[in-house]
Amino acid sequence: MTDIKILADRIEDLLPQTQCTKCGYPACRPYAEAVANGDANYNQCPPGGAEGIARLAVLLGRPVIPLNSANGVERARPLAVIDEQVCIGCTLCMQACPVDAIVGAPKQMHTVIAELCTGCDLCVPPCPVDCIAMPSVTGEATGWNAWTQSQADAARARHNRREARLTREREAAEARAAARRAGGAGTALTPDVTQATQTTQAGTATAPVAPNVDDAEAKKRAIIQAALERARKKKEELAAKGQGPLNTEHVSADVQAQIDAAEARRRRLGLADAADDDTDADTPSNPR
Repeated sequence: MTDIKILADRIEDLLPQTQCTKCGYPACRPYAEAVANGDANYNQCPPGGAEGIARLAVLLGRPVIPLNSANGVERARPLAVIDEQVCIGCTLCMQACPVDAIVGAPKQMHTVIAELCTGCDLCVPPCPVDCIAMPSVTGEATGWNAWTQSQADAARARHNRREARLTREREAAEARAAARRAGGAGTALTPDVTQATQTTQAGTATAPVAPNVDDAEAKKRAIIQAALERARKKKEELAAKGQGPLNTEHVSADVQAQIDAAEARRRRLGLADAADDDTDADTPSNPR
């Protein structure tokens, strides 16, 4: 077991750390472990390309073989670029980015930090308004010639920090849920409602005071509706020029799982109809 772990560590060190999932695994580390265990071949990493395969072949004492076409093709490194006029601030691209290279806020414009983007493509499928392009930025340089070891090391560090943060957030959410379940039988008021309860000088509690959010919610819906309308017009313009949507049709099972999770989040955001219907941009029923 120790030897397998050491081998997985060495294999991971030779991977470009784009975390793109094109190898068929959710990240570079699981792929390295699969190769070390003999569950995956060493020619399944398109971002590493022929040079990456050669490096792994030397480590494993195996012959150099072609890249498995089922996993993709070696190419120039792309860079995610968000059309900020079409972006509706749904945050789905931020949630999909494995290295936290996208910044923004809910219902606000998003942008990509070019120096941090690994060109993984994972932000493209979840985008409900097809506002993310992936132009090549390295000319004829492909594979490891379009990437450096220092960039790979930095991307791995960001990915690991992101995974650690998500784990902390998940554990905190589970702890809060457990606390609510444990305390649910003892009180009928949530903390928000309790804080909204006003007490008279005599110490008698009055009815909870609900915050006045109607105006704010109406403003949110108007902003989202305007953004969706701009996105619809943009799609119509592209269709008139014979340009189809940017979203990919054939993706790996791991990426499809991410898309399904993003679709569920979109439904909670009330954005599902807007993404799937080019002729209608209904106002989301729940903009939060």
